[in-house]
Amino acid sequence: MSPRQAKRMMQRMGMSMNPMPDVQEVILRTSRKEIVVENPDVAVLDMQGQKIFQVTGERITEKELARAQPETRATIPEEDIRLVADQTGKSIEAAQRALEETGGDLAKAILLLQSEG
Repeated sequence: MSPRQAKRMMQRMGMSMNPMPDVQEVILRTSRKEIVVENPDVAVLDMQGQKIFQVTGERITEKELARAQPETRATIPEEDIRLVADQTGKSIEAAQRALEETGGDLAKAILLLQSEG
């Protein structure tokens, strides 16, 4: 089958395939790695409203992604915040900040606020 015949048959089936010009790189990113296709040839197949991308390239590189550590923020009970505020004579906001800085350690938070004067 010649390319011309194949194109006609695709058109009869409601399909078209066209090149996508000027693509410099294609990046496929998963939760663990990134695949980069440099200088790719990309063709777009439009089939009944759905697009399918065909990617071929000269150079394909893979790299592992560093896993971001979820930020663990200590939940500080309201009564601990009030206790620190009462013991130091500081505001609730200052007591909460001190407890966050010390990871919820009551004694260290009180000492920190007392040392601030």
